[in-house]
Amino acid sequence: MASSLSPRASARTWCGLAVLLLPALLVSMDLSVLFVAGPAITETLAPTATQWLWMMDVYGFVLAGLLITMGSLGDRIGRRRLLLAGAALFGAASAVVAFASSPETFILARALLGLGGATLAPSTLSLIRGMFTDPRQRSTAVGAWTAAFSGGAVVGPVLGGLLLEHFWWGTVFLVNVPVMLLLLATAPLLVPEAEKAAPTPFDLVGALSSLTAVLALVFTMKHLAGHGPDPVAAAAAAVGAAAAAVFLRRQRRAAHPLVDVDLFRVPAFSASVCANTAVALAASGLGVLAFTFLQTVHGLSPLHAALWALPTFAGTLAGVAAATTLASRLTPAVLVFGGLLVTACGFGVVAVAPPETGPWGFIGGYTVLTLGVGVTATVTNSLILTAAPPERAGTAAGISETSSELGAALGIAVLGTVAHTVYRSVMTAHAPEGTDPAAVETVSGAVAAAGPDPAGAAAELLGTALSAYTDGVTAAALTGAVLLTAVAVPVSLAVRGLPRPG
Repeated sequence: MASSLSPRASARTWCGLAVLLLPALLVSMDLSVLFVAGPAITETLAPTATQWLWMMDVYGFVLAGLLITMGSLGDRIGRRRLLLAGAALFGAASAVVAFASSPETFILARALLGLGGATLAPSTLSLIRGMFTDPRQRSTAVGAWTAAFSGGAVVGPVLGGLLLEHFWWGTVFLVNVPVMLLLLATAPLLVPEAEKAAPTPFDLVGALSSLTAVLALVFTMKHLAGHGPDPVAAAAAAVGAAAAAVFLRRQRRAAHPLVDVDLFRVPAFSASVCANTAVALAASGLGVLAFTFLQTVHGLSPLHAALWALPTFAGTLAGVAAATTLASRLTPAVLVFGGLLVTACGFGVVAVAPPETGPWGFIGGYTVLTLGVGVTATVTNSLILTAAPPERAGTAAGISETSSELGAALGIAVLGTVAHTVYRSVMTAHAPEGTDPAAVETVSGAVAAAGPDPAGAAAELLGTALSAYTDGVTAAALTGAVLLTAVAVPVSLAVRGLPRPG
């Protein structure tokens, strides 16, 4: 058995894993913390609408655009070295964001935060690949990383809400600083440097073209979600497609490419990347609707909405535990197929849960969804890392997380657009005459137009809007269920025949 031939991890290795989980948690947490901190930030810094969009999106844009580049760079210069450099940058940028006095400073610091995050995320996952050589222990370690990285999206709003109850908005970013200091102090003692690839020239053309392609494609998806198809979206998509073509051409011809495109000829690798994209689509697509749904339809405060969402984090943990426990009994094909179907079932529960039952039905379905995400992501991240040669683990980790970022953007675009289209269609048909156009566009606009104590026509408007938004969430959930079910069969077929780890 493989496990009998591979050295077991020591207590020091497990302590090193605990250290590596901290940046994985913070990188994803900083994507969602603005959900609750946004109102306080806009009140203090008074950004324009365009500035606020950049304040919200620049972190994710830079993070997604640089993951592959930083993963490849870590393979060349050392992943622990890159991790420590990223930790220093992430901590410093967090402090600048916390004390930003203008929207411009905030945007610049968030971009630097994204750069730091792009060095941390692939470094942590690829270091785990080298630290755990026993297949079962590696599966457990990757599962813990998956729980931390996925759970950050839920922990961010909860921690942000708790801090905002007592402190100013900057503390939601300042909390990163002591964690990064702890990482800088302990990682050199607990985390060994990984095997580096042979020294080769860095593919600058490939890095620039991959950055352009990912940024343009993510921007396209986000723009489609907010504005629908228009010339801006078409232009961005064209730029992204052209940059992607340049990148692929470069990787096939370069003597020392940034990414070994032959990895995608390995069915287990390409199928796992596809599954990662699908579950990221599910989690982010529903997540972007969840907080608005809980706060408007169910009348919860931002903090209470975040607290209600805590069971979804428990669902991820349960999925990780299930994948780790069953990995020695079931093949990866069975686990991936089951994980994707459970995710689809979660969407189905959300679609059929009546709002009259309160938040329980929605959160129950959402938790089933995250259970499936935990199972799938644990298995696919392990397959992605083991399909690549050890000296290319950083690149593989970067590809894995880039697929997750693209999946998240795709989920926001697809499911967000479906929900918005249904909402606007229902409001156009049934809203009272003379309704404010803003109320027809968004449910938040309808809540604002109805006022704090709606009566008469205002109450009718609010009821119509909440019903319309519920219909939109239902349609988005049904769309997600269909997409995940469609992906489950081909992905599981692509990984069939792979043995159980250990």
